[in-house]
Amino acid sequence: MTTKKTRRRETVKPEYRELFDLFGRVGIVTGGAGIIGRELVRGLLTQRANVVVADIDGTAAETFAASLRDEFHNNCVIAVATDVTNAKSVKAMVARTVRQWGKIDFLLNNAALFGTDPKDYYAPFEEYSLEEWRRIMAVDLDGVFLVAREVGKQMVAQATGGSIVQTSSIYGVMASDPRIYQGSTFKGYPINNPAVYSAAKAGVVGLTRWLATYWADKNIRVNAIAPGGTMAHENDVFMRKYSNRIPMGRMANASEMVGAVIYLVSDASSYVTGQCLMIDGGLSAW
Repeated sequence: MTTKKTRRRETVKPEYRELFDLFGRVGIVTGGAGIIGRELVRGLLTQRANVVVADIDGTAAETFAASLRDEFHNNCVIAVATDVTNAKSVKAMVARTVRQWGKIDFLLNNAALFGTDPKDYYAPFEEYSLEEWRRIMAVDLDGVFLVAREVGKQMVAQATGGSIVQTSSIYGVMASDPRIYQGSTFKGYPINNPAVYSAAKAGVVGLTRWLATYWADKNIRVNAIAPGGTMAHENDVFMRKYSNRIPMGRMANASEMVGAVIYLVSDASSYVTGQCLMIDGGLSAW
């Protein structure tokens, strides 16, 4: 029988500020020691989540996690060395998370590779090697698949739902403008946007939409973010040319990805799935 007290509770409107609260939630950030990954981890901790920093550079991940434990004065973050291209490593990362906190509520599928040798990564399309193509795809798309598969399997077993957010790119949705790369460098190397990057990031969007419908009946939401150009080590030429293409007139800061991710993993987006959120300063609106 429904009591008067229960009926009254059902009519109370939600406290909207609480929709963004992640207290008690457990999540994984792959590529968590990277430029964007670090900001995502920090943002999630400020919302009181428990976070796994998963990164192929285990030393960097542990150093970062240790600094956060000191900063936040608790054990809300751990580091797990993870190779997203290796199925056993991914399984071990999921198992370690569950041993630590008993569940997984959200995943930021964020790991990516920008090549180990700029000469190979930025080679002209007509000369691009299959070996380099496969090396990038192994992380940027195959790795996303492996991590989503294992985390999704855990979420299905828990039967409590969850949220997966996968990092795509503006170049997974639209073509790059070759003109902005003329005279542009990254860490001193001439750069372009390789086709493999666009192909992999477009694959992330396709996988996101497929998974969103596949797991919808399990209350597992799957979305993507598509960051625009984010300041790292580009030279002034690139920053000026890129910024001139952006309605807001500038590149993004890594911290500007955080609000969108908190929204997508929290209850604030409880009816949002299968979407790719462009965080691009208006570039895609031209």
